Amino acid sequence: EKIEPLVSNFTTVNIYSQDESRFGLFTRNGRAITAKGVKPICPYQHKFENTYLFGAFSAVNGNSFLLELPFCNTQTFQIFLNEFSKEEPTELKVLILDNGAFHKSKALIVPDNIVLIFLPAYSPELNPAEKVWWLLKREFACQTFKDMKDLKKHLFNAIKKLITVDRIKSLCEYEYLLRSI
Repeated sequence: EKIEPLVSNFTTVNIYSQDESRFGLFTRNGRAITAKGVKPICPYQHKFENTYLFGAFSAVNGNSFLLELPFCNTQTFQIFLNEFSKEEPTELKVLILDNGAFHKSKALIVPDNIVLIFLPAYSPELNPAEKVWWLLKREFACQTFKDMKDLKKHLFNAIKKLITVDRIKSLCEYEYLLRSI
């Protein structure tokens, strides 16, 4: 009842999965090929500077929207929503996301062209965005960076290399999402 008049205000409707991920200077171990029983050795650094990548990914057409922000809280999520709403403003964006406290903050002002749908609590396996983070984080396993500028450069290059329309479609095409189209 409510959705039909809302949809008529837009030229297209798209479904996106949304999530945030932290990227930082603390070294994360990853998989490596070694002899049986030998633990992989990699450079290590114990620094806790980081940044956050906010992302929305569409299994429908492979669109993606990424925004790097310094924190993960209500204010930065609001910035993400505002910027995301400016991308193809005549598109109604149905955003599927987890139950992070800042996603449900009463202080949030959700733009008119975005609808939030929350996944069941404690079910990251239902969020296709998690697969995108897994793919990106593989590029950071067993690596060190001299500073945040170096890390952000590596992050930008990884996004450019890995985040393509076809890759997003293949990673995010969960049956429950595509059935709803």
